[in-house]
Amino acid sequence: MIKYTLTLIACLLVNLSFGQINEKAARKYAATIDYKDLQKHLSILASDSLEGRETAKKGQKMAAAYIKEHFKKLGLQAPVNSSEYFQTFNLYLTKRGASELIVNNDTLKNLKEIVYWSDNPIERSKVTFHFVNKATEDDLKKFDVKDKFVVFKADGQFTPVLSRLEESGARGALVIADDSAKMDLVIRYGQYYVTQGSLSRNKPENDGIVSMVTYREVASNMFDKNVDELKIGDQVDAEIFGEVTTSTMETENVLGYLEGGEKKDELIVITAHYDHEGIKGNEIYNGADDDASGTTAVLEIAEAFAKAKKDGFVPTRSILFMPVTGEEKGLLGSAYYSENPVFPLENTVANLNIDMIGRLDSSHRNNREFVYLIGSNRISTQLHDISDSVNNYYTKLDLDYTYNAEDHPDRIYYRSDHWNFAKNGVPIIFYFNGIHKDYHRPTDTVDKIQFDLLKKRTDLVFYTAWELAFMEDRLKIDE
Repeated sequence: MIKYTLTLIACLLVNLSFGQINEKAARKYAATIDYKDLQKHLSILASDSLEGRETAKKGQKMAAAYIKEHFKKLGLQAPVNSSEYFQTFNLYLTKRGASELIVNNDTLKNLKEIVYWSDNPIERSKVTFHFVNKATEDDLKKFDVKDKFVVFKADGQFTPVLSRLEESGARGALVIADDSAKMDLVIRYGQYYVTQGSLSRNKPENDGIVSMVTYREVASNMFDKNVDELKIGDQVDAEIFGEVTTSTMETENVLGYLEGGEKKDELIVITAHYDHEGIKGNEIYNGADDDASGTTAVLEIAEAFAKAKKDGFVPTRSILFMPVTGEEKGLLGSAYYSENPVFPLENTVANLNIDMIGRLDSSHRNNREFVYLIGSNRISTQLHDISDSVNNYYTKLDLDYTYNAEDHPDRIYYRSDHWNFAKNGVPIIFYFNGIHKDYHRPTDTVDKIQFDLLKKRTDLVFYTAWELAFMEDRLKIDE
């Protein structure tokens, strides 16, 4: 945590528009962020009845409806097409099915001897596989792979090699895994894509390279020769079949708009993702911390600002409260908004993103009043200074910047919805309580939320948003 002297704090506070009346108002409306309301919202969002809120599934739709009704009750405007609270878009669910490879009268089954790795189906076809060693650029100079099926030995990550083969015109590839442990891992991934599938915002073209992965022993049996003895151009005939299905699903971001005053065209966006992992097997992944806690914070901050505006405290800038969908599937909801913004991104002053603020991590067992801040100084150091000063003045949390280090191995800066604003040049702060043992587990339940901490962290986001919304000049962007 960065320590400030009293003199520096005082200097920073001069730049804040705290005025006595505004400060009293900020404290008054922060007080409306109520422990019981936090508990009510979070208990509903993370209840079994919402079935883990998996993107585009029943529970996610129920959560969206709950958030919409809350925004309507507050009197927030529906900004999508001037009348809708939902920004709706399509996703495409791709599942791999009953695939097989027949060689020398042996039938190799998906998720047993092979893994069908491609999102592109192939009808039952007779093909010839050609060995191309490791499919390096030098290997491909020795053998023309255009319109052919090939076999290559993986040497680490094989996805880039598949891309190189596709660029070279190959129709398909069989990857020989480095070792049995790597193949077992590929099988586990393959099982997920058979049972759960993969979601994307772009409809699959179904015309890319067809690919499978197999064990070294299986490949040796195919060629009747140890794979280390194979030479470029060695070949074997086979029959291949790959089943892939794609279905269209609909999902939605939920947008509640509070119009500002003098500079209403400028916008503060407050986000949290309201989706989670859904049901796996017979277990519900309730996602109480991840991210019912952040969504609950957005609902309460929205209510505080709505009450303030009703009482005459109209913020200088407008505020968009936007719980987003599809974060767990690859930041899909925030990506869709950033590419299809309801309000121009160039008018977006800042994004405050909240993803897990209801728990402790193992590093703070003896220092519970903390929160991790990520990205606050990456685009606007003024935003960082404002955030730090607001905290010193109001909430006095320990602000931990561990995950903000550019070389931090977890790369948290790129792993939540703020990233889709940051990569477009919008200053951001990401509020986070760190990884705990229940992260992405069915044990992330309401009973483990520490509501006093949730309240204090929500207050910090509220006070920061209040300052950004009422300050005279727009945030400065660093060169």
